[in-house]
Amino acid sequence: MQDSQAFEVIEGNLDLGLILLADHATNHLPAKYGTLGLGPEAFTRHIAYDIGIEPLTRALAARLGAPAVMSCFSRLLIDPNRGEDDPTLIMKISDGAIVPGNYPISPEEWDARLHHYHRPYHGAVTGMIAAVENATGRAPLIMSLHSFTPFWKAYARPWHAGVLWDNDPRAAQALIHALAALPGIVTGDNEPYDGALRGDTMYRHCMKRGIPHALLEVRQDLIAVEPGVAEWADHLAPIFERLNADPALHRYEVYPSRTGPYED
Repeated sequence: MQDSQAFEVIEGNLDLGLILLADHATNHLPAKYGTLGLGPEAFTRHIAYDIGIEPLTRALAARLGAPAVMSCFSRLLIDPNRGEDDPTLIMKISDGAIVPGNYPISPEEWDARLHHYHRPYHGAVTGMIAAVENATGRAPLIMSLHSFTPFWKAYARPWHAGVLWDNDPRAAQALIHALAALPGIVTGDNEPYDGALRGDTMYRHCMKRGIPHALLEVRQDLIAVEPGVAEWADHLAPIFERLNADPALHRYEVYPSRTGPYED
């Protein structure tokens, strides 16, 4: 990996019509940023990346033969799952951790991180969507992969996985029903977060264009080590294959966002 690489593309069969995304795949920081003033323990935490998602994305891409786009920088540098005008795009404080390298931050440095990391990642996503559209002549199905912490403060989160969505129910509801059918799996519907986030990756690339999609959150303790990754790849690969085989999940249909009217 180059020190300043913004994204990695995993090649796959474009004719499948399926794309995997991993916004928070890595805790990597380019050398010029050091550790942003944080101790090493910060980069083992969810504030730096989505634990388990890089290996899970690679496993699913390999099993499905599907292409994937993954970020190559920590969300502490700049968060690719935020709009450019989102005040949490570059976090000054994340889950109680003050990020000295992000405050104060000059307008020039803010723009540099957008230019070198955030925009290239989204450019790669746009390019992959266009490549699949050109190959298939229809809308792709996009699955965005994330992980969440098993606890929030003192609260033990009961879900094994959660599906986040805004107002397009097509892929999200199908995924919720498929996960709920797995023995012993507790699935959250817009848990542990709300999927309506203006300007995020799904809003930007899918909601505005009517592309079927879902954002899947897997509890990070379940995929923190290889056996868990393999187990969840076993769970998810056949589900993704079934959803991808549904012609209804390859049609363009724009739904209004719960965040308000779309802007050009």
